[in-house]
Amino acid sequence: MAAPVIPSSLQIYNSYVEDPIWQRKFTIIWCSSLALAVAVSVPSLILGLRHGRSLKGIAGISETNGYRTAYSDGKKPPPTRRRSRRLVGAWNALIAPTYWSPPKLGLNLGQIIVLSAYLAAVLVCILKDAQLISNPNRAGFLALAQFPVVFLFATKNSILSLLLGPGNGYEKLNFMHRMAGRTMFLAGCIHGSLWIRNHLQYGLQILGPQKETSGVASLALLCIIVLTSLRPVRRLFYECFFVVHVLTYVAFFVTICYHTIYASPWIFPPLAFYGADVLLRLLRYRIKDATLTAQDAQMTLIRVHNCDDGWLAGQHVRLRIFFSNRVFESHALTILSAPPSHSCLSSPGFLLAARTNGDWTRALNNYTRKEQERLQISEKYEGESSASVQVMLDGPYGGSSVDLGRYESVFLIAGGSGITFTLGLLDDIVGRCVKLGRSQGERTRKIEFAWCIRSFGQIEWFAPMLIDIATAASNSSIDLHISIFVTCLCDPEAVPHIPNSIVTLSRPCSFRPPLRRKIRSRPELDESQEWQISGGGVAVCASGPESLTGEAQNAVARLSLTMSMDVGGIALHTELFTL
Repeated sequence: MAAPVIPSSLQIYNSYVEDPIWQRKFTIIWCSSLALAVAVSVPSLILGLRHGRSLKGIAGISETNGYRTAYSDGKKPPPTRRRSRRLVGAWNALIAPTYWSPPKLGLNLGQIIVLSAYLAAVLVCILKDAQLISNPNRAGFLALAQFPVVFLFATKNSILSLLLGPGNGYEKLNFMHRMAGRTMFLAGCIHGSLWIRNHLQYGLQILGPQKETSGVASLALLCIIVLTSLRPVRRLFYECFFVVHVLTYVAFFVTICYHTIYASPWIFPPLAFYGADVLLRLLRYRIKDATLTAQDAQMTLIRVHNCDDGWLAGQHVRLRIFFSNRVFESHALTILSAPPSHSCLSSPGFLLAARTNGDWTRALNNYTRKEQERLQISEKYEGESSASVQVMLDGPYGGSSVDLGRYESVFLIAGGSGITFTLGLLDDIVGRCVKLGRSQGERTRKIEFAWCIRSFGQIEWFAPMLIDIATAASNSSIDLHISIFVTCLCDPEAVPHIPNSIVTLSRPCSFRPPLRRKIRSRPELDESQEWQISGGGVAVCASGPESLTGEAQNAVARLSLTMSMDVGGIALHTELFTL
């Protein structure tokens, strides 16, 4: 005779048996979703591998034995395959609505959907068949399950950046890191507050026993981490945020392991992710000589020597400059030039630019100007005055998710110092078409380059580079047009002459009308004013403040399905210059 079985309705809820099951269910959910995202990105990854983009820079910045010999543009763009481009256009049109960006939120519709689905999955796993009031352990178990997600999306050398294809660096994945951290805080608050309620209800001691004391300490540390990582704190006190972030998560690891023995298995994946990140960063560190040149009180140019290869246009590095007492600070700066093998600049190399916009950039600019003044009055010094320093490079990271060479028309939009991103892309695509003779089948014919700035004097920052690129594009198969929008009247006489460019004293009210106008293909439009698109696709890249990138996203999101298919697809990449 079989032993009697207690009905499930009468069984005592054992959280240490049931709740880990929901931990595993949540892990299966986010891992499956991640696998789906990787599967969708496989075509992009394959194309990146085929063109040498996916693995570029994985070993860091490198030196070569010389530059490739340049030759003039002798090839025409390959013919457009209308059927395949219409399929690309249909796919781009389907995902275009996800680019829509509400004002002041800093997220697009696609990211909002992902975050909402993630939060819903966590809440379902916390609330489903759980007796939270009497036993809130489920929320604590789900808080522990956030550890792998938090660190997977936080490390700069994440395996996801490689699997998702070019242009999906840590800065594009960081929104999931923040969401997972705040979800951990939410689950921790549910778990901690309900346990404190139960202790107060039954007259139990809250502080004193190790489990309770370490639990309260863990919740307090988690609260500090979340509050100090809010956007206003990050923007105003970034150095303090970084130090507090690092110290508190180490302390949080210790206290959470004292709080529960069930935390240990969830600590190992973050340690593995972080260890791999540190190892790869050590392999990619470079210490180089560099020269600093202050264009004025607002801009400092940095030329790093003996760096010839190992990066893609649009990527950035974490730069540490050994000057004054700032040796422990590193900052992200975009590489504003293509590799010398195909750069159009008269003096190619590894170039960075630091806009004065904080303590570090201001100190760097002051140091550079003082050094330049000292060198100019020195009797022993001859030649151009530039301050010599040593720098440490960590990278490159990020880059553009759009290969401009696959599109017939390119629209590059920048605001302020965001030009460092689009200028590198412009140098790259013109060099690939003109100097390398479209060796990888680049189909780019037309390029519209737009730059929004506050004063005419800022044009001088990058005028020599724009002149070099515009000169290289002239008398070639590339139709390049440069538009500079100046928002205030300062010194119009200071405008340099840049071939095939126009400087306007205005701000474009919206990028939607010019974008829609540029990609129309109706024959009645004036060919001197409009692009006659033959279905080879349009690539749009925007960089700068949130208002500009959001406007570009909304402009692409509102374009119709028919228009996207007619032009062969509209691809978008935005680079937000903010913390």
